[in-house]
Amino acid sequence: MNRILSAVCLSAVFAGISYQSKAQGCVAIRSTGAPSCMLTHPETQQESRNDKWIFNTGARYFKSYKHFKGAEEQKERVLNGTEVINHQTAIDFSLTRLLDKHWSIMVDVPLLINSRSSLYEHGLVNGVNNYNQRHSMHSYGLGDIRVAVYRWLLDPEKHKMGNIQAGLGIKFATGDYNYKDYWYNVGPNGTKELRTVDQSIQLGDGGTGLTVELNAYQYFSRHFGIYGNFYYLVNPREQNGTRTYRETLTPALANEAICSVPDQYMARAGVNYMLRSITASLGARIEGIPVHDLVGGSGDFRRPGYVLSLEPTVSYAMKRSSLYLGVPVALRRDRLQSVTDKERSTPTNKVNGDAAFADYTINLGFSIRL
Repeated sequence: MNRILSAVCLSAVFAGISYQSKAQGCVAIRSTGAPSCMLTHPETQQESRNDKWIFNTGARYFKSYKHFKGAEEQKERVLNGTEVINHQTAIDFSLTRLLDKHWSIMVDVPLLINSRSSLYEHGLVNGVNNYNQRHSMHSYGLGDIRVAVYRWLLDPEKHKMGNIQAGLGIKFATGDYNYKDYWYNVGPNGTKELRTVDQSIQLGDGGTGLTVELNAYQYFSRHFGIYGNFYYLVNPREQNGTRTYRETLTPALANEAICSVPDQYMARAGVNYMLRSITASLGARIEGIPVHDLVGGSGDFRRPGYVLSLEPTVSYAMKRSSLYLGVPVALRRDRLQSVTDKERSTPTNKVNGDAAFADYTINLGFSIRL
């Protein structure tokens, strides 16, 4: 029974390693830490009754390069070599304090390492873009820190085969949302110029937000069970004042000159199979950015959309620590029509911007009870 609790909650601990996300590309979901279904409570395992802390670290990596308008892939972008290529790595460090058998509090600190390679953002000489020079921009540093409080809704001592955990948190605007790097051949006579990087590789979104989470599991035997996780970030701030420079590409993009501060969401559900210390899971996962926020305005520049993935995972539980590997594989990618797209649309011309997505994400994690 104790191994069941450890195994199913382990998959929830690292659920957030891949929602951090960025929805696999230019759909710019920020790294805001992991939803934190606890590995165990002190009362549920005799050998861990003195454990009051859980330390988690997880890494997430993906390469986005396939462009979509709506759900239709623009395959010519890769064939012609005009695709945008993002390499993005997020490393999260979270520390959880177990207060009692119901309550816990967690702080999550993400570190981000990003690069973005493109043609259209470079090569502008004296107002004419030659689209013939590929250059890269980079960003690295602290992301948006999050603090959250969690509670098991059912008594863990009486409901060891299934339980629901609710979480409420605050995401702080600690990540640089005006990060700059050099854009090439954009100044007078083709000189490079220090400008803000694209929204998809900014370290933060510039908003203080509220996070809401639900983590649940149910086991039907010693080997078989189901799990589910839900996360939503409410960002009331409409825009953060960071310039996109999109209006320099064409005057038609004047309504996308400033970065939006969007909401974010992630949901996943699936089945677990446990054999001794190894747990294998298979489920569905959806993550993305909505067109309209729950609170506040939804204007300015954002790339709304979602990724629906098939998510196989495997974890290995030791006495006081656990390892995790998950590789969500994209089944459907959809770059939705944004508010600014709709503003530029006409009855005869529907405008829908594009976004680059990844085929898969690699998530690695480690957890130890202290």
